[in-house]
Amino acid sequence: MKAFNHENAKTLAEAKTALAGGKAEIIAGGTDLIGRLKDNILPDKMYPASLINIKTIAPTLDYVREEAGVLKIGATTRLADIASNQAVNQKYTALAQAALRVATPHVRDMGTIGGNLAQLHRCWYFRKPENRFQCVRKGGTTCFAMTGDNRYHSIFGNVNKCIAVHPSDVAPALIALNATVVTNVRKIPIENFFDVKFPSNTVLNPGEIITEIQVPAPPAGAKSAFLKFAIRKSIDFPIVNCAVMVGGGAARIALNAVAPKPYRATRAEAAIAGKPINEANAEAAGAAAVEDAKPLTATKYKVQIARTLVKRALLTTV
Repeated sequence: MKAFNHENAKTLAEAKTALAGGKAEIIAGGTDLIGRLKDNILPDKMYPASLINIKTIAPTLDYVREEAGVLKIGATTRLADIASNQAVNQKYTALAQAALRVATPHVRDMGTIGGNLAQLHRCWYFRKPENRFQCVRKGGTTCFAMTGDNRYHSIFGNVNKCIAVHPSDVAPALIALNATVVTNVRKIPIENFFDVKFPSNTVLNPGEIITEIQVPAPPAGAKSAFLKFAIRKSIDFPIVNCAVMVGGGAARIALNAVAPKPYRATRAEAAIAGKPINEANAEAAGAAAVEDAKPLTATKYKVQIARTLVKRALLTTV
């Protein structure tokens, strides 16, 4: 690992100032950041000169509370604390289930909700140590996964010529629950938060810091659920995951690890809208969720997984 400075920010303004110039990055749990710095996966010009610790900011960004019908979660709140929170489990079930399925207990004790949303994507060409592949997400012209080993990549085509998938478990749950990401400068509906840039996965601008996640109270009688398919039950990133919220005759359904950005399954939502949740209707919604799929030869198997997860997640809410 190359040398860098480590600075403890006392305020958001101090953290923003430290980020000026583009030579610094935010660190909280560090479960994604430290690994990629150790592996030196990015070009030298993108290696940070400083890491700005935001866990030291006062007032703290580590909290879970309900205010005026809105669940508010500070950006540095650990995933383990979200998974075990009674209010989250009772009213925002998909989020609790998603947080509980992230990696291992140790990672959940370190990893934060802000970091889980802002983490970089998973692709063995992008993540190859010592920056072996200058792919499109690093300013190159080639997506090596297009013609290489792409068995875990997108089934919904590319975004900005990249087919690497977004790996977050928390993201689809927050989309299903209609959350908002709050930064030090604006509020961003969760569906508009993700992007495919060089090399970022978010729309955050330089100096912009996630401060809070806001989740409105679900409609009366609504239920939500999260399911994940992975090779192993622990540690693994998802092959496909799915979150749903059903209530008031409507549904919100989101998939992840199927596209470069979390995928809102609007066709599935339309297929189930106003209908009872039963085997046949859930099956039809699952089929609708993958109508627009454009899998590669090696990713065709993921289409069936996505279809099945949508069906099972819906039936879980009954």
